[in-house]
Amino acid sequence: MTVLTSKEKEEIQHQFTLLLEKSPRLKKKTDRELVEKALSLANEAHKNMRRRSGEPYIFHPLSVARIVSEEIGLGSLSIICALLHDVVEDTDYTLEDIEYQFGEKAATIIDGLTKISGAFDNQTSTQAENFRKILLTLSDDVRVILIKLADRLHNMRTLHAMPAEKQLKIASETIFIYAPLAHRLGLHAIKTELEDLSLKYRHPQVYDEIAHKIREKEKSRIAEINRFSLPIIEALEKNHIQFDINGRPKSIYSVWKKMQTKNIPFEEVYDLLAIRIIFEPKPRISEKALCWNIYSLITDIYIPKPDRLRDWISKPKANGYEALHATVMGPSGKWVEVQIRSRRMDEIAERGYAAHWKYKGINAQVNELDVWLRKIRELLEDPNENALEFLDEFKLNLYSSEILVFTPKGHIKSLPKNASTLDFAYEIHSEIGNHAIGAKVNHRLVPLSYKLSSGDQVEILTSDKQKPQREWLDYVNTVKAKVNIKKSLKTDTRSRIQTGKLKLESKLKELDIPLSARVFRKLLPAYEVLSKDELYSKIGLDLIDLSDIKKILKQKSKNKLVKYWELQFLRSKNTKEAEDNGEALQEKQKNQEKKTLVLHEDPDATESFYKIAPCCKPIPGDQVTGYQDPDTDQVIIHKSNCPVIVKLASEHGERIIPVRWTAHKVLSFLTRIKIVGIDRIGILNDITSVVSKVLNVNIRALNVDVDDGIFNATLDIYVHSTVHLNNLVYELAKIKSVEKVNREETIVE
Repeated sequence: MTVLTSKEKEEIQHQFTLLLEKSPRLKKKTDRELVEKALSLANEAHKNMRRRSGEPYIFHPLSVARIVSEEIGLGSLSIICALLHDVVEDTDYTLEDIEYQFGEKAATIIDGLTKISGAFDNQTSTQAENFRKILLTLSDDVRVILIKLADRLHNMRTLHAMPAEKQLKIASETIFIYAPLAHRLGLHAIKTELEDLSLKYRHPQVYDEIAHKIREKEKSRIAEINRFSLPIIEALEKNHIQFDINGRPKSIYSVWKKMQTKNIPFEEVYDLLAIRIIFEPKPRISEKALCWNIYSLITDIYIPKPDRLRDWISKPKANGYEALHATVMGPSGKWVEVQIRSRRMDEIAERGYAAHWKYKGINAQVNELDVWLRKIRELLEDPNENALEFLDEFKLNLYSSEILVFTPKGHIKSLPKNASTLDFAYEIHSEIGNHAIGAKVNHRLVPLSYKLSSGDQVEILTSDKQKPQREWLDYVNTVKAKVNIKKSLKTDTRSRIQTGKLKLESKLKELDIPLSARVFRKLLPAYEVLSKDELYSKIGLDLIDLSDIKKILKQKSKNKLVKYWELQFLRSKNTKEAEDNGEALQEKQKNQEKKTLVLHEDPDATESFYKIAPCCKPIPGDQVTGYQDPDTDQVIIHKSNCPVIVKLASEHGERIIPVRWTAHKVLSFLTRIKIVGIDRIGILNDITSVVSKVLNVNIRALNVDVDDGIFNATLDIYVHSTVHLNNLVYELAKIKSVEKVNREETIVE
């Protein structure tokens, strides 16, 4: 039995006192008493439990409650639910106990927060299924998600106590779904911290290096802020505007992301600074007018960059964000972003949906979050949706930028950036989408794949004979469109399978042959299909002629092709048996100790136990992570910062394997480098000489482009390791007229 020390008891009381004192919405005596009652229950329930760090478990729900209260701004019910969020899952208390003491609403929210355990289909990760089921509570109360985000934030803040394997999985899951979700709900501060913490545990060296460089520049940054802000402060005070002004550095994650996407070093990330002006409204002057007034005062002092003006006060972002962003040329010759917003806008920007709910009705424009939540509820209505599919579709609209397009009658529709005319059709109505054949954009005929831009006016053309095609999935970007297309395709597939099944049964009945496993073992290889459903489907489409079925069934299964199809058939049968035996399999997996896999080279091997991922093409020396393919058991090697492995780690953490390289000198790996310089006669010959003759590197492809005297070349080359590659880059950089040599990265998060 765990006994609390007197120091721990004091700390618990101290944390609770801070919770009561700093909660902006805990004013009523009855609310404070209920919160105290919730703490007492949580303390009793978790009294024998400690976290992996060794501290009493009660510190976790207390910390989550403080985040919910102080950082998100929720009220007493949310604080109570945060204190009790693990009670039902981890202790003997039931939802009925919660409902009896705190009411039906508290029990509903805690039910949503309780992790669901049980058997899931073999293609579904527990995390994805839990997440989908938690989101189902959106139809009742969005506070479930807000508390869940607070829970995840505290887990990330204390992730150092977990083993490295767990850290990678939780950090990957966080960047894949929780940070985008915080963004969509407008929780900017929480989203930024989740991103930074995720980077800290996925790439600790990179995180420490960027953090150190930002700290190094702190003094010069403060001096730059003061120099830039002084004339603005004078102008605002002269116009009797009450305001706060502050400078904020770019987050570590956003600096890293820019370095990745632009393929530049830290020193070339110039927009590290943004100035924020938060003003108090004036009577008889609208917030919007005051925003533009302040913008006018600033641009009288500094020259603006017109293409970087962002107006989110006329039409707020889908997460409720309102502000006016302008980029101006500062006194030191650098572009500086200035964000202008009212006190109300600032609270919505920092606290997201909680503040949006508080101000609802004050500003009729702040309704985009309700629209988004309604779309999510529609998506959740399909009970047959696979959890991982759902997670992919749900994530599509979390980080997407918005465009505004118009119907023929002038109504505005908000769509994600890169949305097609087909996305627009489904946004109007699923039936219009299902029967769309083309569109007119600004009165010009365009295909369904046409990408829309803000301001386009769109008219959809339909036909009763049209129905969704599989290729439509390649050029839609919205959740609604993808879900409806998949639903229609599944319906068609089920219909074809049923038709094919009836045809096959009828034919076999005609021949007086019973339908059996032996029949399928003969038919599958003969018709070159791998499953019963595929066989039925092809029969249903009349792609298979059953006239020779009697002859096929009389043939003996001697060739290797038949044996292969028999193996596939037995394998699918064994899979079903394995599913039935799932609990034993899970227990076995749990007991297996994960060891670091050494990636040695064996040039004579015909089939390697690992494979290089084609998406990020790692080479020896890169930081890598392995994923064991469930079908082949082969380990797929990804760069540790590859979005694909981040997604896989968040969904199938049990298949993630720590790996490391040994020295590779025989095998070569394909990579790409980019060379930029000033064009001159003989530069290409110098480059190829260094690559082929000096360093004996094999070139697979070479692409050269010269534009106005600037030389650009990309080389696909085979190297043994990062050391080999770095030597090549160093030698190429010494060539006359060459300005920059980089390994071309394709990693974008």
